[in-house]
Amino acid sequence: MRTLDIEQSASTPRIIFQPDERVLLIRGESYPENSFEFYAPVAGWLKEYLAGESTLNLDINVSYLNSSSTKCMLDLLDILEEAHCKGARISLVWRYDQENPRSLDLAQEFQEEVTLPFAIRSYQEEQS
Repeated sequence: MRTLDIEQSASTPRIIFQPDERVLLIRGESYPENSFEFYAPVAGWLKEYLAGESTLNLDINVSYLNSSSTKCMLDLLDILEEAHCKGARISLVWRYDQENPRSLDLAQEFQEEVTLPFAIRSYQEEQS
């Protein structure tokens, strides 16, 4: 299985797979010039990984998503949901900023799209 490690930039999140914990981390902001091009390797990696593995924990801490990144995130959730429905052990933690009510709304909107275990936690709760 190839490693997934995408460096963060001013307009793209850091995306890294931690194989020991089977955790895929997505951190930062997402408003690349071409979201579909940026997220295509992530979608391909997810499909490849889930074809051979049955456990994945997704940990998302994205403070901003533009509309095309939101669509790409929904595409990633569709891949995870399909694997979950086939019996894979998939879980997701979405971290949001309590000082930004829109970030909680966005997390809740994504949560409504899937049946897989999906926890929503604030940054502030994590730091207490």
